[in-house]
Amino acid sequence: MLSEHERRNREFWDADADGYQAAHAAQLDPDAPMGWGVWHVLETEVAALGDVRGQAVLELGCGAAQWSIQLAAVGARPFGLDLSVAQLGHARTEMQRAGRSLPLVLASGEQVPFRDGSFDVVFCDHGAMSFCDPEDTVPEAARLLRSGGRLVFNATTALVYWTYNRRRDRQSRKLHEPMFGRRRWDFGDGTVDYAIPNGEWIRLFRRHGLVVDDLIELRPFKGATTTYPDFVPYRWARHWPAEQIWCAHKP
Repeated sequence: MLSEHERRNREFWDADADGYQAAHAAQLDPDAPMGWGVWHVLETEVAALGDVRGQAVLELGCGAAQWSIQLAAVGARPFGLDLSVAQLGHARTEMQRAGRSLPLVLASGEQVPFRDGSFDVVFCDHGAMSFCDPEDTVPEAARLLRSGGRLVFNATTALVYWTYNRRRDRQSRKLHEPMFGRRRWDFGDGTVDYAIPNGEWIRLFRRHGLVVDDLIELRPFKGATTTYPDFVPYRWARHWPAEQIWCAHKP
């Protein structure tokens, strides 16, 4: 049973998958160095995932599985999960192109069909942690992790939503939304997104037995370019964090 926002997000990604993969092929290329988010901040710089050789890794909202393909190449044992049939179709194509094979699962990020303690790492770069309700994804991630396992994910900061000027349809340097009370962001013409204040994230992690190790605010490097021109402007992202990586573990 899918929630209402998951049904809508599946419809969106099934319709948009071809265009999305074509538009962002260069930045998502699994032959390129591993990088996080809209500005492709290199994993070698932030070291959020670290050494995953030999570890069972679940990509929770994998899209075309470019990350998982890269992790397989460095010795991890990745599994890709996504809600979109069309995105997983692209994942199969990418695996064939890369000469890699890994398990792909069509399922909800809020009701993951794996047993407790199945993974050493649960992670995503946006993915289910952005498009599902954190009240459901955080306990699912905690359930899926083995003792000592890690949850690592990149997501849009709530600040991006608070400073978006809907009337002018652009990012601003002023607050346009209150910090309290709103956690679901639905503008009616795209995906249904979730973004919450950092304090709420921390309380969620603690409630489900996770310990925060780091919070990495991503900043585009000087002169960075992106295939996501509709995200926040480069100058804005150089002044304030538009994306952030949470790193936590299960004791």
